[in-house]
Amino acid sequence: MPLTVLQHPVVDHWMTRLRDRSTPPEQFRVICRRLTQFLVIEATREVPTIVRRVDTPLEPFEGRALDGELVVVPILRAGLGMLDAVTDMLPRVSVGYVGLERDHTTAIARTYYCKLPPVKGRPVLVVDPMLATGGSAEAAIEMLVHEGAGDVRLLAMVAAPEGVKRLQARFPQLPIYTAALDRELNAQKYIMPGLGDFGDRLYGTGGAAEG
Repeated sequence: MPLTVLQHPVVDHWMTRLRDRSTPPEQFRVICRRLTQFLVIEATREVPTIVRRVDTPLEPFEGRALDGELVVVPILRAGLGMLDAVTDMLPRVSVGYVGLERDHTTAIARTYYCKLPPVKGRPVLVVDPMLATGGSAEAAIEMLVHEGAGDVRLLAMVAAPEGVKRLQARFPQLPIYTAALDRELNAQKYIMPGLGDFGDRLYGTGGAAEG
C-alpha cells in the first residue's frame, strides 16, 4: 500500500506550529488534536459502511453509516496525545494500549504493557506520533497481527524515510498516513528536522529529541 502524506495548506500551517520550539504544551496539545483529525479522515476513507435510513425533519433519508466498530491503539506514551481526537470522531471506537519504550543507546523498542480489545475482523488504527526507526510501530503491529488483526493502519504526525522503508518491507500491505515525511534520521536515530521529543513537548516534561 502506498504511503499517504497529507497535502493541505491547513496541515502545513499546523505542522509548522507543532515544530516551533516556542509552542507551549497547552497549544501543542490542541494542534496535535487538530492534525489527528485530518489523519483520521484520510485513514478512514475506505472503511466499510452500510445504508442507514433516518427521518429528517422533512422526509425519510437513506445515508451511510460505519459498518461495525473500529479499534484505536495508541503507542504509549506519546500516542495518547492523538487518542482523544480519534474517540471524539468515532465514539464507538474500542481502545487498546501498547506500551513501548526505545533504548536511546541501541534504538531497540522494549514492550512494558499491552492491553487489547478484540481486533479480528475490525479496522485498527495504530497512532504513534513519531515514526523514526519504525521499531516501536513494528512491534505493536506484530502484536496486533498475532491477535488476529487483518486491517491495520498506522497514523503518524511525522515520519522518517528509514521507518517507512522498514515497515513497508515488514508489512507490504500496511497503509501509512502521516502529516509530514521528514528528511532523515541522524546518528542518534532522531528524526530531522523533526519536532523534538513528542511526549515531553506534549506534557511539558522537557527534553530535546523524540523517543
